Amino acid sequence: MDFKIVTLLALLSICSTSCKTDDVPDSIICTEQFVYGLNITLKDATTSNIINSDVEVIATDGNYQETLMTGNGIDSFFGAGERPGTYIVTITSPNYQTFISDPITLISDECHVIPKTFEFSLQPK
Repeated sequence: MDFKIVTLLALLSICSTSCKTDDVPDSIICTEQFVYGLNITLKDATTSNIINSDVEVIATDGNYQETLMTGNGIDSFFGAGERPGTYIVTITSPNYQTFISDPITLISDECHVIPKTFEFSLQPK
């Protein structure tokens, strides 16, 4: 009977070292968070006041075009959600001169687009 126990323990020991599932390389676990690539704050070039109304902010990447969003209590515009690319941002307003940005390149890692934050000053008309 002792031989059976020793044999059983030996088999369990072998299996516990060779049957591990943690030998698989670490995999990346991504969050379910939705990440916006662009976060843009607009300021009046004369007063430095934040501008968040009567303005349209459009990001263009080739044929793709998106109007950036803002909301109550939010001082910035955001967009390009989970979308890497090279964007030109165009800002128009009846109160300010049109602004066109230099190209902005957004990249992503294994999970999400990597966000970039900008502050642009607009010249009053």
